[in-house]
Amino acid sequence: MIRLNVFIRTTESARAELIETAKELVAASLADDGCVAYDLFPSATRPEVLMICETWRDAASLSAHERSAHFTALVPRMQRLGELKIERFDF
Repeated sequence: MIRLNVFIRTTESARAELIETAKELVAASLADDGCVAYDLFPSATRPEVLMICETWRDAASLSAHERSAHFTALVPRMQRLGELKIERFDF
């Protein structure tokens, strides 16, 4: 399995749009084959930080997700609204 923790730092003015975009990505991604979990969390201590925590069955599932229409449309929008940092864990 593969776990990705995607940390997103945004501004107060972009936060609401970023959250709506991330929620759209979460909803679509949950239907992707091989998606075990896909969640959005706000930081309890830093209002400018959100985290998407996603778990994939295998590399092929993650790769297909990264080529999906919702990923290729929504992730670039999120990158315009905030700074993304990804941590990957294979287990």
